[in-house]
Amino acid sequence: MGLWRQMLRTLPFGPSGRRRGTQGRAFGLWPPCPPLPRLLNATELVSHWTGIFEKRGIPEAQVSSEYIVAHVLGAKTVKCSVIRSIRRERMPVQYILGEWDFQGLSLKMAPPVFIPRPETEELVEWVLEEMSQRPHVIGQDGPRILEVGCGSGAISLSLLTQLPESQVIAVDKEEAAISLTSENAQSYEDPVALDGGDEGMDIITDILTLAPRLLKDSGSIFLEVDPRHPELVSNWLQSQPDLYLNLVAVRKDFYGKPRFLHVQRSGP
Repeated sequence: MGLWRQMLRTLPFGPSGRRRGTQGRAFGLWPPCPPLPRLLNATELVSHWTGIFEKRGIPEAQVSSEYIVAHVLGAKTVKCSVIRSIRRERMPVQYILGEWDFQGLSLKMAPPVFIPRPETEELVEWVLEEMSQRPHVIGQDGPRILEVGCGSGAISLSLLTQLPESQVIAVDKEEAAISLTSENAQSYEDPVALDGGDEGMDIITDILTLAPRLLKDSGSIFLEVDPRHPELVSNWLQSQPDLYLNLVAVRKDFYGKPRFLHVQRSGP
């Protein structure tokens, strides 16, 4: 079964609202820089534009330069000067290139859909690690996965490629995200960021409240959260004993921040 067919449905989630994170906006172009004094090779171009971006306070200056030069060298119709000018306006390089790699997948990116963090790949790896430890029963269906706030579909599609027997429901409250997830899913036919109230807990508590009706005993929920949320989630679960949910593990991302939660059902 193709990935698109396995994506059971991609639906709007909740009332209209805006996703926290990098949003699309109008980017004006700065005056063009003077022409280069001579022809440069790729390494020299990266060094040249890294210096310019650093002087203007552009974040991820070297990485941006490397991706832009590599992209331009592989796409003859792209005008390098236009891309450089847009990046000087601080438009994320993922939006400029229109694509980004995640877990080995090349996914389309477009504003205002949230750009997946590099450390989000760690959440996917954690889920895959847990799934690999569970016994596989011949003839039994694969895991059913719900992703809330699918954005570009990066997590869902990564899990589907690694767990081909799984079924995924990907939901989002933004129409732009729904369209982008669908488009990315179709591209692979053959093979928090959420506004959650003052403390960012509204969506999380909604998911956890619904979980006992969907999870079997020992069923799991994996969450990517704000670093302040693990303690809040733990306290909230302790105040809701009738849910029979326990926070069994917290993992840090590669910046050392508590980012990922494993919540498990252990009750009737």
